[in-house]
Amino acid sequence: MVPEQSIILIEKISNMISSKTSFIALIGNPVSHSLSPIMQNAAFKYLGLDLIYIAVPCKDENLGLVLNSFKKINCKGLNITIPHKEKVFNLCSEISPIANKLKAINTLKLNSEKEWSATNTDVDGFIYPLKNINLAKKKSIVLGSGGAARSVIQGLINLNLSTISVISRNKSSLDELIKNFDNQIQLQGLLNNDNQAQILIQEADLIVNTTPVGMKTTKHENNVLPYGEAFWSSLNSQTIVYDLIYNPAPTPLLRFSDRKGCVTIDGLEMLVAQGIKSISFWTDGLEVPFHVMNDALKKYL
Repeated sequence: MVPEQSIILIEKISNMISSKTSFIALIGNPVSHSLSPIMQNAAFKYLGLDLIYIAVPCKDENLGLVLNSFKKINCKGLNITIPHKEKVFNLCSEISPIANKLKAINTLKLNSEKEWSATNTDVDGFIYPLKNINLAKKKSIVLGSGGAARSVIQGLINLNLSTISVISRNKSSLDELIKNFDNQIQLQGLLNNDNQAQILIQEADLIVNTTPVGMKTTKHENNVLPYGEAFWSSLNSQTIVYDLIYNPAPTPLLRFSDRKGCVTIDGLEMLVAQGIKSISFWTDGLEVPFHVMNDALKKYL
């Protein structure tokens, strides 16, 4: 964020704050890249709510301390992002069926007992950009085996894809992920160095990156592709490539895929759609038009 943009954002937030103002926070590490404060503060203004939204970096060892501390101050809810979507389970007293099913949490609110109630809005967010594309009986690949991958797989199941393959660096998390979906679909799991991955990539109708590789960080790494450029050598122009990362836009993966002639989708629409669902959870059903949050992001970007 350039200094002028920072000053404008601070001024806007300052104008929204009073002695009665509550807040909602994004908890993760890193969070400096996040655009959630831009769209969520626009939504709160549209709804006329005395709320602000902030991003709070949080290391693994501080997660319990941060969440317990937020119970005691004017916090009304949280979003949870990498790397805490699975680790936060033990800190919640109520967990929705979808969050339990996915073993990943991205949204919390305080219940009447001042304990955390949790859900997951990522499946609805993930599906949103794909809703007008006929993917029934198509072949897909999911890159990564963390919490975000579970949401994506559930979304692909809901969209009725015939084949879902998961490629990961981590065998133990990959095996656990496959086991989690045994009662719904038979997933094919491969490690990223498996030679068969090239065949799957060549035949895939849709590839979804759920890894953080390519995300904008303080390191400013450029031209980084998940699993390295050689991994993508068999990508063909008929494949849709969907990167859950939205900052930078486009990501190195989407730039590479665009040069190959692929249709590309970044994570911005997913961000907005899951954010709308989070607001509904925090406010017991209030709705925000998609364009309110999307337009705020476009003006910022």
